Amino acid sequence: MRPRSEAGADEAACPPPYDAVILAGGRAERLGGADKPGALVGGLPLVERVAAAVGDARAVVVVGPPRDMPGVLFAREDPPGGGPVPALRAGLAEVTSPLVVLLAADLPFVVAGHVRALLAAVPEHGAGAVLVDDGGREQWLTGAWRTAALKDALGTYEGRSLRGLLGPLGPVPVRPPVAPGETPPWFDCDTVDDLRAARERAGGRG
Repeated sequence: MRPRSEAGADEAACPPPYDAVILAGGRAERLGGADKPGALVGGLPLVERVAAAVGDARAVVVVGPPRDMPGVLFAREDPPGGGPVPALRAGLAEVTSPLVVLLAADLPFVVAGHVRALLAAVPEHGAGAVLVDDGGREQWLTGAWRTAALKDALGTYEGRSLRGLLGPLGPVPVRPPVAPGETPPWFDCDTVDDLRAARERAGGRG
């Protein structure tokens, strides 16, 4: 299946009703165990930048330690820090909309247009849509899904791999266009160098 390269940041101005789950409970081992979701990029914590991209969601669920984010629901995976599959399971327990957007908390350059493009790409009779990078690799922590499909898959899944859970659902790949000099939405902050680069790309501010 070819990526939907035509899905740009200005598509789907009026998205369908959806909830969002943001995974923010990882151990951040490559950042020395620091509070990665709380790290500042462009003057805002990473998790708040990601939450801004889903500002029109019916509900935003952050899976991780509670923070001062008015209007956001918080959930914790069992055990805390247990990985993305338990975190997704905890977040989905709070979801009531038929569609859900799944995002990592360390994606400072994901914006509302990318979210809307993903939602618009979810097929009527399919499970979801997932962002792919310029190398064609699926970004499993940047996608839009039918809530029922995720809950059904989780009900029988005993593994720990998010790819192992989501890959068999056959999501539509979405490759957003990236203009020259633009930071792609799949840029994540796994390391100190990544965080430094994100701050430089956001205008040099922490």
